[in-house]
Amino acid sequence: MDNKELLGALSRGMLAGAVGTVAMTISERLEMTATGRSGSQVPGEVGAHLLPGKDPGSPSDVAGLNGAVHWAHGITMGALRGAFDVAGLRGPQASLAHFALLWGGDAALYRFLGIAEVPWHWSIGDLATDLLHKGVYAGVTGATYDALTSSP
Repeated sequence: MDNKELLGALSRGMLAGAVGTVAMTISERLEMTATGRSGSQVPGEVGAHLLPGKDPGSPSDVAGLNGAVHWAHGITMGALRGAFDVAGLRGPQASLAHFALLWGGDAALYRFLGIAEVPWHWSIGDLATDLLHKGVYAGVTGATYDALTSSP
């Protein structure tokens, strides 16, 4: 595979990740409306931990980063779906691997940064909610990537 093909796969993955982020955002909004749950501030907390000059204890820093980090994470993690294609992993198997690495990586990062406990200490509701929305993301990202790849 040459650099042009690799760049193409990663770019298609990022486009698919943007579509997956739209779907995840919609599923989150629908779920929050149904359950009355407030929106997660975890993306903003991650951003505040990782970006110089930001304070994870500052509600304004966290709120100011929340949307941007949510979208940047979803779009860039789509590139991982493209990387699976380059490695020869495609279709539902690639989507399942994408989900597993995305969810596991996020859970490990949240723990490392002190944002959350390990997942087996989460409430059943929090765990189910996180799995649901990241599953929507991975499924839609994968379907979009596969559609883009099979297009002429």
